[in-house]
Amino acid sequence: MYRIIKVLNNNGILVLDVESRREVILLGNGIGFGHRTGERIESTGQAKRYELVTGKTSALQQVNSIEPVYIEAAGRIIEEAEGTMGVLSHDILIPMADHIALAVSRAREGRELPNPFRHDIKALFSSEYQSAMKGVAIIRELTGVTISEDEVGYITLHIHAGLSEENVAAAMDMARLVQDSMHQIESRMGFNLASDSLGYNRLASHIRYMIARARKGERAGLDMQDYARTSFPKPYEVAEKVCRDMEKRLGLPVAPEETGFLAIHIQRVMQQ
Repeated sequence: MYRIIKVLNNNGILVLDVESRREVILLGNGIGFGHRTGERIESTGQAKRYELVTGKTSALQQVNSIEPVYIEAAGRIIEEAEGTMGVLSHDILIPMADHIALAVSRAREGRELPNPFRHDIKALFSSEYQSAMKGVAIIRELTGVTISEDEVGYITLHIHAGLSEENVAAAMDMARLVQDSMHQIESRMGFNLASDSLGYNRLASHIRYMIARARKGERAGLDMQDYARTSFPKPYEVAEKVCRDMEKRLGLPVAPEETGFLAIHIQRVMQQ
């Protein structure tokens, strides 16, 4: 049983779950049509339920600060992503809706929010990026506005946050560290990789998993240090510098064997 707190639009309502005493948003085709504040409903049909993280701000305050069309857009993007990647945490709904609202406002005013990490985000979180790209059509359908690919990169981080324990800020920090590590490798090795190349994507993904292992305190399990140091001295030297810099940035130890694995990946990229 639900009690309606606010009808957002024909496709969304903010309700109180009478049993759990939690405020949730229900999104679905026609879910809000013909209903009124204070009304009780039992059947929600195929509507999706989104529980909100309220904290110091009530759910009503949150939804009042965002036009309902952006909440609907965020809900449809989440539903689209879940169709290919499985269940996402629904507490990303309001933060994503808020970002979409700002992105649409910027597009209407002809302003851009540059995303210097877009290529790295695309390489690191490719499935999430594809779902975010599908969101461009959803947003255009609901608002008549086409957002930029830079904005798609930011929406990708929200989707990733819904799939993992990382929040958007942590995902952005990872993208920044991956990009800096890639630039350091390219500069020290004297080559440049196209950001959409297979080599770039593979090397960036390897660095991403290095960071993830360091954060979790995990070990790679196989030590290729001696082989890499002997066989590929220059890539090993560069890998060692990258790993030491990564330790400083993370404030965490990077396992010794990571240097050898990174050197091997650098060597592979050079040979492609």
